[in-house]
Amino acid sequence: MDPSEVLEGTGLVIGQLESHTTRISYRQLDTVIRNALRLAGDPAIALRSGARMHVTAYGMYGYALLSSATHAEARDFAARYIRVVGPFCDFGLSYDRETVVATFQPMHWPNPTESVHRFAVEFALAAHLTTIRDRSGQGFGFSRVLLDYTPPPSAAAYRDLFGCPILFNQHHCGYEYARNDGPRALANPRTHAMAREMCEEILGEVNRAGGVAADIRRILIERPGRYPSIEAIAEQLDIYPRALRRRLEAEGTSYRSLLSEVRMRLAIEYLRKTRMTNEEIASRLGYSDAANFRHAFSRWTGRNPSEFRGEEGL
Repeated sequence: MDPSEVLEGTGLVIGQLESHTTRISYRQLDTVIRNALRLAGDPAIALRSGARMHVTAYGMYGYALLSSATHAEARDFAARYIRVVGPFCDFGLSYDRETVVATFQPMHWPNPTESVHRFAVEFALAAHLTTIRDRSGQGFGFSRVLLDYTPPPSAAAYRDLFGCPILFNQHHCGYEYARNDGPRALANPRTHAMAREMCEEILGEVNRAGGVAADIRRILIERPGRYPSIEAIAEQLDIYPRALRRRLEAEGTSYRSLLSEVRMRLAIEYLRKTRMTNEEIASRLGYSDAANFRHAFSRWTGRNPSEFRGEEGL
């Protein structure tokens, strides 16, 4: 692919991507992904691209992972500082005695029926596998992979890359693998401390620059069906409404887009995990009636709620 074609419509030029000071909005990233999907003609492009993301591509974040004292420390660092590398997905870890469970959700593409959602998940999965192998050895593998969408055209490539059971139509995306908390051969406390300090500074900059959209998502999710206006949110965040709108625009989003995103994410969760009727879901999401909810859901996903539940086997 011609890189300039991939950047079409973003306002970016190739030279800007070579500078560590360049900040890319999620609107620009969305355009890049859609251009790549249109131009590639390869259903597995996200898997192949993610698999090329070796740990050294992540700068100080990668050096901190490689120099961690133990595998447990590397895992915890990876989750805590993931926003330093501009992730496609929110990322979390949980454990039992023998297994590590990683779960993630695309930050700006919650609709599992959209190709950009699948791109983000595929890229993240493949990149995680590559970086863990870089720090744990090429013999590392996932024990299973979980995905919240139906089998895509690239399903065969999943089996080839991951070599483990692939479970589609799940309630979330993620992977599992055998837990190893032991020491690492490349541990270097001095290098790790320096890299961690720099990542802490970068994380602070990222949070200051891009925290408004995350704050608004949190506020909206905490108040389903009773969504405050942008003026009320601005007052809560101690910022003028006009300034809040400008900051959201700089982040490539808007209050209306965030509200729609939160409603869609909650609607999908309700349809998947509960037996609530359309009327009940409409009320939970702040719609005046079920018809308005059905219309909105069809606009988001291209399917009505009943079709979504039917295709999901619910």
